[in-house]
Amino acid sequence: MTHTTLTSRELNQDVTRAKRAAEDGPVFITDRGKPAHVLLSIEAYRRLTGQRRNIAEALAMPGAAEIDFEPPRVDVGIRPVDFS
Repeated sequence: MTHTTLTSRELNQDVTRAKRAAEDGPVFITDRGKPAHVLLSIEAYRRLTGQRRNIAEALAMPGAAEIDFEPPRVDVGIRPVDFS
C-alpha cells in the first residue's frame, strides 16, 4: 500500500489524480503544510470502519457468479396444533 500527499491546491487542480491515487492507498491532503484530511477508497473505508456490505452489494460483486454455493435444503414438517 502506498500513500500519497497532496496540497489543498494540488487537490483542487487535479481531483482525478487524487481519486486514482486513493485506489492504491490513502491520500493525505495538507493545508499550510500540515495534514488536514485523508482521502480513501470506499473499500478501504469499509475495511477501516468494519462496515459490512449489504446482500445486494455482495451479490453484485465481480466473480460472484463463479462461486459454487448450494445451501442444504431444510425439510420443515407440519405438526398438528394443540388448542387445549
